[in-house]
Amino acid sequence: MNKTYVIAAGCLALGLAAARPARAQAPATPPEPVGPTLQAAPAQAMPSDEQSYRRETVFGINFNTQGGLIGGANVRVARVLDERWLRFWSLEGVSFKNPKEESVTNPYTGGSYKRFKANYAFALRPSIGIQRILFRKAADAGVQVNGLLSAGPSLALLMPYYVSFDETAAKNGSVPSSSDIIVDEAYDPAKHGGTAENYIFDRAPLFSGIGQTKVVPGVHLRGGLSFEYGRYRDAVAGAEVGFLLEAYTKRLLMLNPPAPNDPNSLNRQFFPSVYLTLYIGHRS
Repeated sequence: MNKTYVIAAGCLALGLAAARPARAQAPATPPEPVGPTLQAAPAQAMPSDEQSYRRETVFGINFNTQGGLIGGANVRVARVLDERWLRFWSLEGVSFKNPKEESVTNPYTGGSYKRFKANYAFALRPSIGIQRILFRKAADAGVQVNGLLSAGPSLALLMPYYVSFDETAAKNGSVPSSSDIIVDEAYDPAKHGGTAENYIFDRAPLFSGIGQTKVVPGVHLRGGLSFEYGRYRDAVAGAEVGFLLEAYTKRLLMLNPPAPNDPNSLNRQFFPSVYLTLYIGHRS
């Protein structure tokens, strides 16, 4: 019995000795800070998507009521003024088509030309303007609507309309033939009108009269709305619709009928139009 008590007492002593270091290693409660407590600085706000670009460049294809199937092309470069306003410059090149132009086909040669056409008409329109963001799209979805207003000078380029004329057939009164002497020359209603139309073999190449191009100055005013569908912040794609008022210092001679007809009845000095431009571009 005494031996048993001795063993039990020894085990109890060993257990108490092992428990004391374990309790001593328990983590103590951290002391209260002395003095004023420093607070963490608030996170710095990231720049908004509207302010993250300063320049916008777009290229477009133009359709308008004064041109043909494709009216022309343009480029526009804009700089951001603030979150709503941009300032831009643009350059546009378009062609005019007189609605009274009449296409004629030569029954002997199959060639075609424009009756009484005197000049091809093109216009260069440098301009400056402002753009306001009316409705802003989300960063990666939606549609943004912008209002645009611009003005500037217009330069009309009148390039003579050339036809290929069969001089041999006209001299002999014979049927036009590709083996005859065919000359490219500017259309002249006195020479090429009436029965002489039968000897117009075909229209001449487009730039045959480029060396005789004349310039007529004018001015233009444009207003429109653009609808931007770009999915990403640095990409621009959309459509612009609007109106354009244009005036020149004199009538643009595109059709020149023979006497006694008055060319002024077929040619104009003022050109109001409605346009649609499809454009793509980028921001930086």
